[in-house]
Formats: sequence, structure tokens, C-alpha cells
Amino acid sequence: MSISRSLRRVVAAVLTIVALGGLLTVPSAVASSPPTGELPTIMLVHGAFADASGWDAVTERLQDRGYTVIAPANPLRGLTSDAAYISSVLDTIEGPVVVVGHSYGGMVITNAAVGHPNVKALVYIAAFAPDVGDTVQGLVAMNPGSKLGPDTLVFRPHPGGIDGYVNPASFRDIFAADVDRDTAAVMAASQRPGDASTLTDLSGEPAWRTVPSFYLVASKDNLIPPATQRFMAERAGSSTMEVKSSHVAMISKPTAALGIILRAVRATS
Repeated sequence: MSISRSLRRVVAAVLTIVALGGLLTVPSAVASSPPTGELPTIMLVHGAFADASGWDAVTERLQDRGYTVIAPANPLRGLTSDAAYISSVLDTIEGPVVVVGHSYGGMVITNAAVGHPNVKALVYIAAFAPDVGDTVQGLVAMNPGSKLGPDTLVFRPHPGGIDGYVNPASFRDIFAADVDRDTAAVMAASQRPGDASTLTDLSGEPAWRTVPSFYLVASKDNLIPPATQRFMAERAGSSTMEVKSSHVAMISKPTAALGIILRAVRATS
């Protein structure tokens, strides 16, 4: 590795910490050590009521630092088939991978990463980190605080099933309370629904049992209660950070999302 390349990585790491402005506590040993060896590919997996564009700000920051990023379209048709699809994408990636999931995307990556030795870390951003037999519905109800429920969902039949959407009237409050109203309104109008089966599909053996995990808790989340996020992170043995954000931390606080991803890279490289 050339000296100039090493210097660029050190500068990028320092700029990241400065940009965080005290928002996150980053151990000095992690913050000061640039990744060694081959840079991993970063896979960003979105959840329900969203699409891959939700990662745009994080993708730009990662690409600026030299990372290859892939943000595939999560099918949102059912946990088994969604995980199989993301697993098939992982099959095409050579070299190390850090897999990042938001919201329901956490359910998917937990199952999809099993059996992929090149997956070096799992990163959960306000995401479900399930154990065997867990469901989205059960985890949402584990602690009080979620505003997602029958009164805030809209269901529409589709060939072969029923799709669930967040009611646009409730979308900003539940999903994106710290995003400006105009942006949240566009997100609500363009949201991708999840098949209703994703609420009750049982999760399988979790990849976090054998893969290091990292978790960004969104402490102002109105979809997955923060208490549940902390429980899942502790259960998975995740290295954890917290940020004062709504459910869409990667949109409203992209530098915080970047910080937990870079922590994962440095800790596993």
C-alpha cells in the first residue's frame, strides 16, 4: 500500500470523527486505526416501506472513501424468499463483505448471511436482529412504544397475497419524524410495501452467532422501540452506538450510520 493511500485513509477516519461532533462515542483504538488489507464491499439492505434510495447519503460517503457499495432491491415478498434473494447476491461478491440492514432488512441479513464465510460483519441500523423463531410482529410488541399497528397500516391485496403500507397520514410520525415534512411526504407516497406475511414469518438460525455484529440504536424510534433495539443488540453481543434519531437514522443522521459501518470495517479488517 502506498504512503499516500494510507494517509488518505487516516485523514478520512479523522474527518469522520470530527463530523460526528461528539454525537457518538468512538473508542480511540478503533477510530485511529485505518482498515488493513483489502477494503470490503459494503452491502446495504433496506427494509419495508422504503427502497434502496434511503441509503443514498450513506452510499455517497462510503464511495468517497473508496468503498465498493451495493444496495440491492429487497423483494419484500416473505422472509424466506427475501433472504434467499439477498443470499444469491452475496454469492456473486468476491472478497470480504460487510452487510448492513435497516429495519426489516435486519431480519433478512440475519438469515441471508448464514453460510457465507466472506461476510465479515453484520451492521444493524435501527433494525431487527432476530433469534431463532422470532417474528417482526413479536419483536415490535416486545416493549411499548411502537406506533406501528392495525390503525396505522393500510392493506391492499395483490396477486398471491396482501401488501402492507404505512398510512401516509401517520408515515412521518412513525417512520421519519426528524425528516422534513416535504421529504417525508415523498417517502410516504413512494414507499414499497411488504407482504403481510413478513410480519409473522419465523426467523431461522441467526448469522450473528458466528459473525461479529454492530448496532446503531435510534433512541427516538417510533417503529422499533429503543428498548427492543437495545435488547436485540445485547443478545447478539453487538458493539453498540446510539443516536438521537427517528427510525430512518441512515437518512436523518447519515454520518452516524457511516460511523457504525466504519467501526465494523476497522474491527474486522
